[in-house]
Amino acid sequence: MTEDEPLRQERPTAPESGSPRVHVIDDDEPVRRGLAMLLRSAGIPVETYASGIAFLDAVPGLGEDIGCVLTDIRMPDLDGVELLRRLRARGFRRPVVVMTAHGDVPTAVEAMRAGAFDFIEKPFDDEGLLAILKEALALRGSPPWAAGLADPAVAEAAARIAALSPREREVLERLMAGKPNKAIANELGLSPRTVEVHRARLMARLGVGSVAEAVRLAVQAELGARAANGSS
Repeated sequence: MTEDEPLRQERPTAPESGSPRVHVIDDDEPVRRGLAMLLRSAGIPVETYASGIAFLDAVPGLGEDIGCVLTDIRMPDLDGVELLRRLRARGFRRPVVVMTAHGDVPTAVEAMRAGAFDFIEKPFDDEGLLAILKEALALRGSPPWAAGLADPAVAEAAARIAALSPREREVLERLMAGKPNKAIANELGLSPRTVEVHRARLMARLGVGSVAEAVRLAVQAELGARAANGSS
Protein backbone atom coordinates (compact mmCIF):
# COMPACT_ATOMS: atom_id res chain seq x y z
CA MET A 1 0.00 0.00 0.00
CA THR A 2 1.37 3.37 -0.94
CA GLU A 3 1.31 6.37 1.36
CA ASP A 4 -1.36 7.93 -0.81
CA GLU A 5 -3.82 5.06 -0.64
CA PRO A 6 -5.00 5.76 2.93
CA LEU A 7 -5.81 9.30 1.83
CA ARG A 8 -8.24 8.02 -0.77
CA GLN A 9 -9.75 5.31 1.41
CA GLU A 10 -9.82 6.81 4.89
CA ARG A 11 -13.21 8.06 6.05
CA PRO A 12 -13.62 10.54 8.89
CA THR A 13 -15.22 9.22 12.08
CA ALA A 14 -17.77 12.05 12.20
CA PRO A 15 -19.82 13.23 10.55
CA GLU A 16 -20.22 10.03 8.54
CA SER A 17 -22.84 9.56 5.84
CA GLY A 18 -24.20 12.50 3.93
CA SER A 19 -21.19 14.71 4.58
CA PRO A 20 -20.07 16.54 1.44
CA ARG A 21 -16.35 16.16 0.83
CA VAL A 22 -13.67 18.20 -0.81
CA HIS A 23 -12.14 16.14 -3.60
CA VAL A 24 -8.49 17.16 -4.04
CA ILE A 25 -6.75 16.50 -7.36
CA ASP A 26 -2.99 17.01 -7.65
CA ASP A 27 -0.25 14.92 -9.23
CA ASP A 28 2.19 15.88 -6.44
CA GLU A 29 1.82 13.38 -3.58
CA PRO A 30 3.28 15.64 -0.83
CA VAL A 31 0.83 18.36 -1.87
CA ARG A 32 -2.09 15.92 -1.68
CA ARG A 33 -0.98 14.76 1.76
CA GLY A 34 -0.55 18.31 3.02
CA LEU A 35 -3.94 19.45 1.74
CA ALA A 36 -5.66 16.39 3.19
CA MET A 37 -4.10 17.07 6.60
CA LEU A 38 -5.12 20.73 6.46
CA LEU A 39 -8.72 19.97 5.55
CA ARG A 40 -9.12 17.19 8.10
CA SER A 41 -7.68 19.42 10.81
CA ALA A 42 -10.44 21.89 9.94
CA GLY A 43 -13.08 19.15 10.21
CA ILE A 44 -13.64 18.90 6.47
CA PRO A 45 -13.95 15.38 4.96
CA VAL A 46 -11.57 14.91 2.04
CA GLU A 47 -10.65 12.49 -0.72
CA THR A 48 -7.52 12.75 -2.86
CA TYR A 49 -6.71 11.76 -6.44
CA ALA A 50 -3.40 11.69 -8.30
CA SER A 51 -4.92 12.80 -11.61
CA GLY A 52 -7.95 14.32 -13.26
CA ILE A 53 -8.56 11.02 -15.05
CA ALA A 54 -8.76 9.19 -11.71
CA PHE A 55 -11.36 11.66 -10.49
CA LEU A 56 -13.41 11.45 -13.70
CA ASP A 57 -13.44 7.66 -13.35
CA ALA A 58 -14.67 7.98 -9.75
CA VAL A 59 -17.38 10.61 -10.31
CA PRO A 60 -20.25 8.27 -11.34
CA GLY A 61 -20.09 6.45 -8.00
CA LEU A 62 -19.76 9.46 -5.74
CA GLY A 63 -23.29 10.86 -5.83
CA GLU A 64 -24.00 13.43 -3.11
CA ASP A 65 -20.57 12.74 -1.62
CA ILE A 66 -19.16 15.53 -3.78
CA GLY A 67 -19.19 18.84 -1.97
CA CYS A 68 -16.66 20.59 -4.16
CA VAL A 69 -13.44 19.94 -6.07
CA LEU A 70 -10.00 21.46 -5.52
CA THR A 71 -7.68 20.82 -8.45
CA ASP A 72 -4.24 21.86 -9.55
CA ILE A 73 -4.30 23.61 -12.90
CA ARG A 74 -1.15 22.06 -14.39
CA MET A 75 -1.03 18.26 -14.44
CA PRO A 76 0.61 15.95 -16.99
CA ASP A 77 -2.28 13.75 -18.12
CA LEU A 78 -5.20 16.18 -17.96
CA ASP A 79 -4.84 19.81 -16.95
CA GLY A 80 -7.33 21.60 -14.75
CA VAL A 81 -8.97 23.58 -17.55
CA GLU A 82 -9.63 20.48 -19.66
CA LEU A 83 -10.93 18.72 -16.54
CA LEU A 84 -13.39 21.58 -16.05
CA ARG A 85 -14.56 21.30 -19.65
CA ARG A 86 -15.09 17.54 -19.40
CA LEU A 87 -16.94 17.87 -16.11
CA ARG A 88 -19.22 20.54 -17.54
CA ALA A 89 -19.86 18.43 -20.64
CA ARG A 90 -21.05 15.67 -18.29
CA GLY A 91 -23.45 18.03 -16.55
CA PHE A 92 -21.31 18.23 -13.41
CA ARG A 93 -22.67 21.06 -11.25
CA ARG A 94 -20.48 21.13 -8.16
CA PRO A 95 -18.09 24.03 -7.46
CA VAL A 96 -14.53 23.58 -8.70
CA VAL A 97 -11.67 25.63 -7.24
CA VAL A 98 -8.41 25.69 -9.18
CA MET A 99 -4.89 26.22 -7.84
CA THR A 100 -2.72 28.30 -10.17
CA ALA A 101 0.89 29.43 -10.15
CA HIS A 102 1.47 32.91 -8.78
CA GLY A 103 0.95 35.50 -11.50
CA ASP A 104 -0.48 33.01 -14.03
CA VAL A 105 -3.41 35.32 -14.72
CA PRO A 106 -4.30 34.09 -18.25
CA THR A 107 -4.71 30.51 -17.00
CA ALA A 108 -6.85 31.68 -14.09
CA VAL A 109 -9.05 33.61 -16.53
CA GLU A 110 -9.34 30.56 -18.79
CA ALA A 111 -10.33 28.40 -15.83
CA MET A 112 -13.00 30.84 -14.69
CA ARG A 113 -14.40 31.03 -18.21
CA ALA A 114 -14.47 27.21 -18.29
CA GLY A 115 -16.68 27.21 -15.20
CA ALA A 116 -14.38 27.33 -12.17
CA PHE A 117 -16.02 28.64 -9.01
CA ASP A 118 -12.82 30.42 -8.00
CA PHE A 119 -9.05 30.23 -8.17
CA ILE A 120 -6.28 30.61 -5.64
CA GLU A 121 -2.67 31.40 -6.42
CA LYS A 122 0.24 29.39 -5.05
CA PRO A 123 1.71 29.82 -2.54
CA PHE A 124 -1.51 30.42 -0.62
CA ASP A 125 -2.20 30.82 3.07
CA ASP A 126 -4.21 28.09 4.78
CA GLU A 127 -6.95 30.39 6.04
CA GLY A 128 -7.50 31.88 2.60
CA LEU A 129 -7.87 28.44 1.04
CA LEU A 130 -10.20 27.20 3.77
CA ALA A 131 -12.40 30.28 3.39
CA ILE A 132 -12.81 29.66 -0.35
CA LEU A 133 -13.54 25.95 0.14
CA LYS A 134 -16.10 26.59 2.88
CA GLU A 135 -17.87 29.04 0.59
CA ALA A 136 -17.83 26.44 -2.19
CA LEU A 137 -19.18 23.73 0.13
CA ALA A 138 -21.99 26.02 1.26
CA LEU A 139 -22.99 26.66 -2.35
CA ARG A 140 -23.64 22.97 -3.13
CA GLY A 141 -23.61 23.58 -6.87
CA SER A 142 -22.04 25.69 -9.59
CA PRO A 143 -22.37 29.43 -9.10
CA PRO A 144 -25.22 30.62 -11.34
CA TRP A 145 -22.92 32.69 -13.55
CA ALA A 146 -20.68 29.63 -14.17
CA ALA A 147 -23.67 27.41 -14.93
CA GLY A 148 -24.95 29.81 -17.57
CA LEU A 149 -27.76 31.24 -15.42
CA ALA A 150 -28.52 34.84 -14.56
CA ASP A 151 -27.34 35.86 -11.09
CA PRO A 152 -28.32 39.14 -9.40
CA ALA A 153 -25.20 38.85 -7.24
CA VAL A 154 -22.97 39.81 -10.17
CA ALA A 155 -24.89 43.02 -10.87
CA GLU A 156 -22.61 44.98 -8.56
CA ALA A 157 -19.51 43.53 -10.24
CA ALA A 158 -20.87 44.51 -13.64
CA ALA A 159 -21.66 48.01 -12.38
CA ARG A 160 -18.12 48.43 -11.07
CA ILE A 161 -16.63 47.32 -14.38
CA ALA A 162 -18.96 49.67 -16.25
CA ALA A 163 -17.78 52.56 -14.06
CA LEU A 164 -14.20 52.20 -15.31
CA SER A 165 -12.96 54.71 -17.84
CA PRO A 166 -12.20 53.43 -21.36
CA ARG A 167 -8.47 53.64 -20.62
CA GLU A 168 -8.87 51.76 -17.33
CA ARG A 169 -10.77 49.02 -19.14
CA GLU A 170 -7.95 48.77 -21.69
CA VAL A 171 -5.45 48.35 -18.87
CA LEU A 172 -7.65 45.75 -17.14
CA GLU A 173 -8.02 43.72 -20.35
CA ARG A 174 -4.24 43.57 -20.68
CA LEU A 175 -3.77 42.66 -17.04
CA MET A 176 -6.17 39.77 -17.64
CA ALA A 177 -3.92 38.68 -20.50
CA GLY A 178 -1.02 38.53 -18.05
CA LYS A 179 0.89 41.47 -19.50
CA PRO A 180 3.29 43.46 -17.30
CA ASN A 181 3.08 47.23 -16.94
CA LYS A 182 5.90 47.84 -19.42
CA ALA A 183 4.22 45.81 -22.17
CA ILE A 184 0.90 47.53 -21.50
CA ALA A 185 2.63 50.91 -21.71
CA ASN A 186 4.16 50.02 -25.07
CA GLU A 187 0.84 48.82 -26.50
CA LEU A 188 -1.11 51.85 -25.35
CA GLY A 189 1.59 54.42 -26.06
CA LEU A 190 1.84 55.42 -22.41
CA SER A 191 4.63 55.67 -19.89
CA PRO A 192 4.95 52.81 -17.35
CA ARG A 193 4.21 55.34 -14.61
CA THR A 194 0.93 56.32 -16.28
CA VAL A 195 -0.03 52.65 -16.52
CA GLU A 196 0.67 52.29 -12.81
CA VAL A 197 -1.66 55.21 -12.11
CA HIS A 198 -4.45 53.71 -14.25
CA ARG A 199 -3.90 50.34 -12.59
CA ALA A 200 -4.17 51.84 -9.11
CA ARG A 201 -7.29 53.79 -10.06
CA LEU A 202 -9.08 50.83 -11.60
CA MET A 203 -8.37 48.68 -8.56
CA ALA A 204 -9.70 51.44 -6.31
CA ARG A 205 -12.86 51.77 -8.43
CA LEU A 206 -13.37 48.00 -8.31
CA GLY A 207 -12.75 47.92 -4.57
CA VAL A 208 -10.06 45.24 -4.79
CA GLY A 209 -6.57 44.92 -3.41
CA SER A 210 -4.90 42.71 -5.99
CA VAL A 211 -4.85 41.89 -9.69
CA ALA A 212 -6.25 38.44 -8.87
CA GLU A 213 -9.31 40.02 -7.23
CA ALA A 214 -9.78 42.38 -10.18
CA VAL A 215 -9.61 39.45 -12.59
CA ARG A 216 -12.12 37.46 -10.55
CA LEU A 217 -14.54 40.38 -10.55
CA ALA A 218 -14.13 41.03 -14.27
CA VAL A 219 -14.69 37.41 -15.29
CA GLN A 220 -17.73 37.05 -13.05
CA ALA A 221 -19.22 40.19 -14.59
CA GLU A 222 -18.42 38.90 -18.09
CA LEU A 223 -20.02 35.50 -17.49
CA GLY A 224 -22.97 37.07 -15.71
CA ALA A 225 -23.57 39.26 -18.76
CA ARG A 226 -23.44 36.22 -21.04
CA ALA A 227 -25.97 34.42 -18.84
CA ALA A 228 -28.28 37.44 -18.86
CA ASN A 229 -28.08 37.48 -22.66
CA GLY A 230 -28.99 33.82 -22.85
CA SER A 231 -25.59 32.46 -23.91
CA SER A 232 -23.15 30.24 -22.01
